[in-house]
Amino acid sequence: MNEVDKLYEKLNKEANESGYNLNQDIEFTKDLIQGLIKNKKRYGYWSCPCRLASGKKEEDLDIICPCDYRDADLSEFGMCYCSLYVSKDVVDGKVETGPIPERRPEKRTKLKIENKISQELSVPVWRCKVCGYLCAKENPPEICPICKAKKDRFEEFIT
Repeated sequence: MNEVDKLYEKLNKEANESGYNLNQDIEFTKDLIQGLIKNKKRYGYWSCPCRLASGKKEEDLDIICPCDYRDADLSEFGMCYCSLYVSKDVVDGKVETGPIPERRPEKRTKLKIENKISQELSVPVWRCKVCGYLCAKENPPEICPICKAKKDRFEEFIT
């Protein structure tokens, strides 16, 4: 069993034991878990794979998975910002999901990112204008992994 599968099994077991549910789209969920693993190797902690971390744990405590915003997002929208966790109603097909607004205060994300990370990035950061999803790569994704918006809905967030 590879690292992603092991962590998936662990998180799924912990979620079920605690009354939470992982996203039922296993391939999508494993992609998010891959992001958690990468961030753990990069920063030393599981920062949310759908947000840019500063690399300083004390500044990123609110976005260490499960993030501080998970429960509020589950209650209000049926899933957390990155869609790793979903509500029972979503699992049962009783609720349809849509874009989740970013709850993290702007000053913590954009200002710190612009001041501290943009100098270190070798590729631009793209932001989905629909849901706020961020990714650092040469070009925006063809389809947003969170809200499924097309490539033209992305804007350059940090260059």
